[in-house]
Amino acid sequence: MMGKCQNVREIEPDLNGAGLRVGVVMSRFNRDICEGLLSACCQELGKLGVAPENVTIATVPGALELPLVLQTMGQSGKFDALVALGSVVRGETYHFEVVSNESARGITDAQLAMGIPIANGVLTTENDDQALVRMSVKGAEAAQAAVEMAKLLRNFM
Repeated sequence: MMGKCQNVREIEPDLNGAGLRVGVVMSRFNRDICEGLLSACCQELGKLGVAPENVTIATVPGALELPLVLQTMGQSGKFDALVALGSVVRGETYHFEVVSNESARGITDAQLAMGIPIANGVLTTENDDQALVRMSVKGAEAAQAAVEMAKLLRNFM
């Protein structure tokens, strides 16, 4: 039960992905890390009941290309939820901030414009070691967020 509210309808989190159609867009930049994210995401989608034939994977060159493909997939009407996967590792220039901020903004903008959940599984880390440590957890969390949000939104349709 939420807080002190009584006699209210509370929508419980639902992680049953059976019947959901999920699109995954993965950046190929920092490929080893991104493939680790993808592996963890796909494994978790399977554990949550999303059938392999209901998962579509597309790849793009880098994190800045994610939003356009996510938006296009969302507009197709073929997906209940989408997942963005990528890895942005800090370098010696300001480019890290640009890529991190603009990819996140683009993913959020696409999600809001289309009304379809997009789980942001783009890692932003200081170095490769941090990314390698986080990739399995982040990939699985992105799958969980996509399924939970798709199921939550169905309560309002």
